[in-house]
Amino acid sequence: MNVDEQAVPDRAVMEASVKVIHDHADRIFLWSYERDREQLVTLYNKAMGSQWNSVTELDWATDVDPEALVDHHSPFMVLCRAAADEPGSPLANWSDREFSALGVEQLKASLSQFMHGEQGAMMTAAKIVETVPWIDAKYYASTQTMDEARHTEVFAKYLHTKVGEAYPMSPFLEEQITVLLEDGRWDIAYLGMQIVIESLALAAFGDMLRRTQEPLLRKLLRYVMSDEARHVAFGVLTLQEYYQGLTEAELLDRQEFLLENTLRNRTRSTTPEIWERLGVSVDDVVPALMGAASRIGFNRFDAFQKAFFAKLVPNVRKLGLLDANNGHLRRQWGEAGLLEFEFADDTGSDYQTYDAVAADRAAAGSN
Repeated sequence: MNVDEQAVPDRAVMEASVKVIHDHADRIFLWSYERDREQLVTLYNKAMGSQWNSVTELDWATDVDPEALVDHHSPFMVLCRAAADEPGSPLANWSDREFSALGVEQLKASLSQFMHGEQGAMMTAAKIVETVPWIDAKYYASTQTMDEARHTEVFAKYLHTKVGEAYPMSPFLEEQITVLLEDGRWDIAYLGMQIVIESLALAAFGDMLRRTQEPLLRKLLRYVMSDEARHVAFGVLTLQEYYQGLTEAELLDRQEFLLENTLRNRTRSTTPEIWERLGVSVDDVVPALMGAASRIGFNRFDAFQKAFFAKLVPNVRKLGLLDANNGHLRRQWGEAGLLEFEFADDTGSDYQTYDAVAADRAAAGSN
């Protein structure tokens, strides 16, 4: 066997560690360098000034006790404790120690999805650099690609050095991002990532931020949210202009995409590996969880979904997609009760309120 053959990893090993995606979008090389989109220029300048260093601006020497991170009043933990009271529940004899272990595993699962999602966002932003036909958008998407690389790095580092073994990417999230990377239309990458997934991420990060007092994790989340809000604003500014020139049929495709990713596809990974790691059968625990949810009238996603739609709906309204095709999306979302969020602050306007990086630097400068 020669040296080159020895350097090639075993196929089974490679297939377990990589995923190949075939993209069908055209790559666009521009010859016009005129900076003619002032809002994108402003956002790009803001992005350059808001870059932060994950090595020097986060205190990785902070001691972290994973069990102290568990919020026993979180929706997930409340539901699981209620499930212990269901007839035949495999959690019936659990002690506080076992519930704490469950909370740690749930935290690791959440942080793992953040990590995987940020890598997906990095790849999607890189695709936008290659496919968007405006130089100002290419410039900004380049800064976002760097942001997402930093986010992937910090979540991976926090997991591996402070909390423990990561979980695999959920099939739901993997499918969402794969669709964006394979689609030949450059704006679908924007719509799916910048508008839907980034709004979802802001809600998820904000929820975790409210539930933890651990200083390293809090600062990490605040800084990541600063970047993510700016990314959503980027999507709003770009698509708002682009969608003004699309036909009703083309806009209907985008409305259907949003319906598919909000109302029609509410699948969420239950992360069965959590229970497997704790020696509990998923088939045994799911009936107990469902019984408890019904008994206590509990919807574990309610507050989280409200936070998500409070960002998504006003952003979509600003894109003109609510009322296109005689209000096709407005009717569907209205029937689902989502229009209460229509006039909340859109991220294209309020992204600067998230800027924890600038706030910390200003505070440091005044001391």
